[in-house]
Amino acid sequence: MHLGVQPEAGRACSESRSAEIWETFRRVIQVCADERADLLLVAGDLFHRQPLLRELKEADSLFASIPGTQVVLIAGNHDYIRRDSYYRTFRWSSNVHMLAGEKLEAVELPRLSCAVYGLSYHARQISAPLYDEARAQGRQRTEILLAHGGDGAHIPIDRERLAGLGYSYIALGHIHRPHVLVPSLAAYAGALEPTDRNDTGPHGYIEGEISPDEGGCRFSFVPFASRSYIHCEVEVDRRTTGMRLRELVEEKIRQNGKENIYKFLLKGYRDPDIAFDLDALGRQGNIIAISDETRPAYDMEKLYRNNRNNLIGKYIESFSGAEADSVEYGALCEGIAALMETRRGEA
Repeated sequence: MHLGVQPEAGRACSESRSAEIWETFRRVIQVCADERADLLLVAGDLFHRQPLLRELKEADSLFASIPGTQVVLIAGNHDYIRRDSYYRTFRWSSNVHMLAGEKLEAVELPRLSCAVYGLSYHARQISAPLYDEARAQGRQRTEILLAHGGDGAHIPIDRERLAGLGYSYIALGHIHRPHVLVPSLAAYAGALEPTDRNDTGPHGYIEGEISPDEGGCRFSFVPFASRSYIHCEVEVDRRTTGMRLRELVEEKIRQNGKENIYKFLLKGYRDPDIAFDLDALGRQGNIIAISDETRPAYDMEKLYRNNRNNLIGKYIESFSGAEADSVEYGALCEGIAALMETRRGEA
């Protein structure tokens, strides 16, 4: 859930985004109440950093508001349990169970005939494959594993080993994009909300049901984030003026939703006399970045004929044979632009 994260720190939208993520957390709690969920599983990184005591109290108050739902959580690499962590002494409500140990442990929930296993991070990084031998122990009819990791620095996960551990379901955390690792068994819910500009795609939670007598485990991803980060390309040509570019950007935002947050990339070949005002464009809506990779659409043959005997002509000759979309052609365009600007300055 990454509570406390401040996406786009330093921008005006950062504080409101942080509040939105808390609000999405509250909405998930309401879903649990409405659906009368038996279990809410948090596979690490409830917080984006070490939680403050008041933040733990806020989170626990929300968990306590759904007494019919058993909440089980572990600490991930972002909110790992330091020596001075409030996690060590905090007293959760009776329906909340934190598996805070460094080694695999379990909480048994007899009313649900269920046991949930897991371990918490006590360091930012754990390179040992701790889940390879984290087998279900047969304590209850239904057994679930909470696991956080999946890369070389954060508990590497072997898909085949995971599938053979004997669990009914494995709730995975750490990777921010939702995906199924083992069909009908193990899945990453992903981050509940996107936490930075590269956190693109849908975000939400996984909703599922375990029925040992009716086919085992079934689950699906539920999109739930209040906003998405969207990367858009805008193709320009010689006819694209600054005003026309603004219209193209506004149309992309209308198509993809005004509530979302955008990063734009400008591509194509523009009129050499046009300079786009990226700062003005960036003040529209929820735009966090605009990159301009356009190139001036020079008529190289005409430019060469008119400058055969000067520095511009010699420079064009040095790039003879460069393909239009190559790095070399890009360097040619940049060099020509610099030489033309120098000529204007001398004039």
